[in-house]
Amino acid sequence: MMYRPLFLIPLFLLFSYRQESSTFFNRLVNAAIDRTAHEILYDPSYFQIPYPNGDIPKGLGVCTDVVIRSYRAVGIDLQKEVHEDMQANFEAYPKNWGMKHTDTSIDHRRVPNLMCFFKRKGASKPITKYPSDYHPGDIVAWNLFGGTTHIGIVVNKKSADGKRYQIVHNIGAGPKLEDCLFDWKVIGHYRYMN
Repeated sequence: MMYRPLFLIPLFLLFSYRQESSTFFNRLVNAAIDRTAHEILYDPSYFQIPYPNGDIPKGLGVCTDVVIRSYRAVGIDLQKEVHEDMQANFEAYPKNWGMKHTDTSIDHRRVPNLMCFFKRKGASKPITKYPSDYHPGDIVAWNLFGGTTHIGIVVNKKSADGKRYQIVHNIGAGPKLEDCLFDWKVIGHYRYMN
């Protein structure tokens, strides 16, 4: 009878997971880069949208919509996932807006809620000042000034000096690819694949 070393099975599973993970984040990066081809007017207005898979009008959006639409392109509906987690754990989420219950039209479109969701799902990564710690497919959140938050996706395009990966984000002029990783104070760093 031939025996196989037990360590081969876990290594195979680990390799398979890494391959699946790599494929997922490549697809997410491509979806984020694709967002930069869309003309989007920055509009933070409240919109009543369907649930699940609801979206605001296609030509409108904010920073969170870049993340939401990129994830939706790879089969993850953050509207649904955030809502379900908030519904089950409402007390764990920020109360910045005086909300007394969940709202499927807006909850997932708020940076602090996305940050809380990613953290609760175990997706938090260290916040550092080292560009090499930020990989394509990572989500980064910033404090711009006075508590104003912002969020974007790290992609596989390097800065002009080759030292950092660039970010796809919408800070007011529509989805853009920019070298801005450390332009503001990083307050969140996540890598999420459900």
